Amino acid sequence: MQFKLVPEPPADLDFVADAQRAVPLVPGSEDDCCARMLDRTDLTSRDAARTWLTFLRALGLAEEQSSGFTRTRQDPDAEFLREQFRENVFGVPAVLAILADAAEPLSADEVFEQFRDEVPTWEHHKNPNSWEEIWSERVAYLLDWCVLLELVAEVDGAYAVE
Repeated sequence: MQFKLVPEPPADLDFVADAQRAVPLVPGSEDDCCARMLDRTDLTSRDAARTWLTFLRALGLAEEQSSGFTRTRQDPDAEFLREQFRENVFGVPAVLAILADAAEPLSADEVFEQFRDEVPTWEHHKNPNSWEEIWSERVAYLLDWCVLLELVAEVDGAYAVE
């Protein structure tokens, strides 16, 4: 299963470990987990905490069980995060392929223009007046995560596969 929610990337990967530690080892409800994230990180909204909880699931650092959410005992090292990000976050393979096929670095807008056909049709109907804005931001976040995870390089505001 691939996850679509992608938070704005933090300044460094240490925040990923901090967010993971905020998820309990003993299963808790989504509300409890989000409250813990808000208390233990610099996140400022429940929506941001919920997005992070979902993203941690994509990265294999948290899981949802019938009794609630729990942190995994997986170490969030960079190689593991890169692998999980590529495999479990919707759009990452397409974004990387777009950049790999490009003759020169592309801006986030240029990547989005090539990515737009990947956006599921139901997303167009779910947010008919704002899907492009939502997905343009999501692609920009994907690109910035790719930089943080050293999958691509940012060159003068454009992105290229290293």
